[in-house]
Amino acid sequence: MLSPRTTSQYAYQLYLVRNAERFNNAKEDAPSFDEVGVRAPDDDTLVVTLEHPTPYFLDVCALSTLAPVHAPTVARWGDDWTRPEHIVSNGAYVLEDWRLNDRIRLRKNPRYWDRDRVRLETVDILPIHQANVALNFFASGMCDLILDKGLTPPALVGELRTKPYFHAAPFLGNYFLRFNCTRRPFNDPRVRQAFSLVIDKRLVVEKITKAGERPAYSFVPPDTAGYQPPAPGLGYDPARARTLLADAGYPGGKGFPSVSYIYNEGEQNQYIAVELKSMFERELGVSMALSPHENKVYSSMMKRLDYDFGRSVWVGDYPDPNTFLEMWLAGGGNNRTGWSDPRYDALIAQAARETDRERRFELFRQAENLLLSEGTPICPLYYYVGVELYDGDRLGGVRPNALDVHPLREMFLRTAR
Repeated sequence: MLSPRTTSQYAYQLYLVRNAERFNNAKEDAPSFDEVGVRAPDDDTLVVTLEHPTPYFLDVCALSTLAPVHAPTVARWGDDWTRPEHIVSNGAYVLEDWRLNDRIRLRKNPRYWDRDRVRLETVDILPIHQANVALNFFASGMCDLILDKGLTPPALVGELRTKPYFHAAPFLGNYFLRFNCTRRPFNDPRVRQAFSLVIDKRLVVEKITKAGERPAYSFVPPDTAGYQPPAPGLGYDPARARTLLADAGYPGGKGFPSVSYIYNEGEQNQYIAVELKSMFERELGVSMALSPHENKVYSSMMKRLDYDFGRSVWVGDYPDPNTFLEMWLAGGGNNRTGWSDPRYDALIAQAARETDRERRFELFRQAENLLLSEGTPICPLYYYVGVELYDGDRLGGVRPNALDVHPLREMFLRTAR
């Protein structure tokens, strides 16, 4: 993860380890990994030395990016190490079969350390992308569980909320817009702020999402580990937005260049894109092209900064404000906006060294206010609600939680079909 050769976009999350950042960023005369604060003095012990006290360190250890990998398998098979006939894993399930566009079959791992608690012998995961198809599979008994809210038909959410198999709860995630701060016209913060100020977030959650989502006026969801975000800086203010756009040289939208809004496919993303287009045209007098893409293409465009602005999502990796705010550091692997501000970087660095909880949170508030009200490389729309469809009388072990993580090892069938 830290090797410069892998260019891991999550490498920055290990910068809390002594000398990890210097090792990861080295171009020439790279330091030896022996200088990084990780060592194994024997076969049963791992010692990690941190740059500073880190209250969320154990949560970082639980990230999927730090899951152990069987190095001899990777060395032998290279990029094919994840094929079912090659992969060596130590989780509750092993990969038995993977048929593209058909299914992934997992089978209970007989060597799992807590195997007696694992109650499902096999699990089939179906790669369905269309919400109506997924709902039909569920209604006909061909699947037991839908975990992705994107697979809930938006037009039916209101009706589905009345059903006993509809389960919803808030979690630490948000839906937001990213602006490409390296490309005209969004290289001007006044334009980014103008676009943010004309989005009626309440209308989006009441008219489109409908599952109990709350409009987002901060990037960090309120009460994340006790943290309260700063007072909203950019609410709904079309008049101010028009003034900012005029100050940027586009009075009434005149002379505004052609821009595209990119998003990954999905009915809800499409509905939101259409609504945003209407808001920008009505309030600012600017038009935009809607540009949906398949997930891989969309992700690649974001990473390459090959876009004007677009839909984004972030789900916290651990319950702490840092997982939301650290990603906007200059050059961060998950930044993908081209925005940077040394003041912001300094505040996040200072918060990382701060051991007093309240002073740490105040530094985060200053940084978040700078991010949203001054730099504005992003615009939060709403905080996520996790939606699961399942029959609680049949399937157990699915519980609402802050990260919307639902381990298969916890699930069990109460009754047979």
